[in-house]
Amino acid sequence: MISTQDWADTRLLWEYHQMGHVPRPCSVAIGLGSHDLGVADTAVDLYRRGLAPLLVFTGATSPTTRERMPRGEAVHYRERALELGVPASAVLVEPRARNTGENIRFSRDLLSEAGVEVSSVLLISKPYEERRAHATAKKLWPEVEIVSASSPMTLQEYVDSIGDPRLVIDMLVGALQRLLIYPEQGFMTSQPVPAEVTAAYERLRDAGFTSRLLRDEQGQPRSQTRR
Repeated sequence: MISTQDWADTRLLWEYHQMGHVPRPCSVAIGLGSHDLGVADTAVDLYRRGLAPLLVFTGATSPTTRERMPRGEAVHYRERALELGVPASAVLVEPRARNTGENIRFSRDLLSEAGVEVSSVLLISKPYEERRAHATAKKLWPEVEIVSASSPMTLQEYVDSIGDPRLVIDMLVGALQRLLIYPEQGFMTSQPVPAEVTAAYERLRDAGFTSRLLRDEQGQPRSQTRR
């Protein structure tokens, strides 16, 4: 049973995870691989609007995408873009990345090898991964401007698209945990987390929305190192 308080807390996390950037012309658009073909659709929309002359799709496979995208996330994204009319010459594929850090590093290296000068990036992710992707990119590629983008949709629309409300909450909780603990591990820049967002995260965690949490050796959800 998902309570009214659970949904209120989930909305707080949903809003926090999104950066609120207004898309603008950038050197390139990079679509981060996942189970969500909406990332590719958003990349195509931005390309059609003239906001990026080149698309990079990055991602191998994961346990959640292996059956749906057997040729790899980036390859399926490219196929989607070509189906929607993007010319092959405007799409690069990075097929090896298995996490967000590799998405950024491998895409950066691919563009460098291709001789593409990059001063700004439209970074396209799932809606609830905007802040995590942005913080990771700022850590690994600090010299470029990062503009976050995702499919424009409400929390309810996203829940309806996934079809599993509890899983969506689990994913938002897991993404917030990583924002709290990854900076001290050097994986991303530190993000200011409002007290009400931290409290909402802790209530949802304690209510059992924990399937996407990282755990310590004792099987307990990992938390920030106390200083």
